[in-house]
Amino acid sequence: MSFIPRKVKHRKHQKGSVRGVSKGALTIDFGQYGLKAMESRWVSARQLEAARRAVTRHAKRNGKIWIRVFPDKPITAKGQELPMGKGKGSVDHFVAVVHRGRIMFEVDGMDEKTAREGLQLAAQKLPLKTKFVAKI
Repeated sequence: MSFIPRKVKHRKHQKGSVRGVSKGALTIDFGQYGLKAMESRWVSARQLEAARRAVTRHAKRNGKIWIRVFPDKPITAKGQELPMGKGKGSVDHFVAVVHRGRIMFEVDGMDEKTAREGLQLAAQKLPLKTKFVAKI
């Protein structure tokens, strides 16, 4: 499973800002348990895939997993030892802009202990602080 957008409006984006609180996905809407971002950061497609695999493997493919973020921001990079100037580099990878407070993963169909352990394994693969949350 590859997290790459099929089509983008603009091939290259500007950096933008990763400050502030998330505007949406603040509550658990699909599953019973979730993983909430406690700081704002870029999360790459590779990191999301590694986290998804960790949860799936721990749950032994039982239950359902929802990924509430998608990497749709292209990040460019220039080749090694290139001189300054000569324009913007080509697209290297994609990231998801995750703001503080956003629910990133949701799981259902498993007990709390399994969900907590699985989401904790996923959290280790992510570059930001997270918190396990349960639906009230």
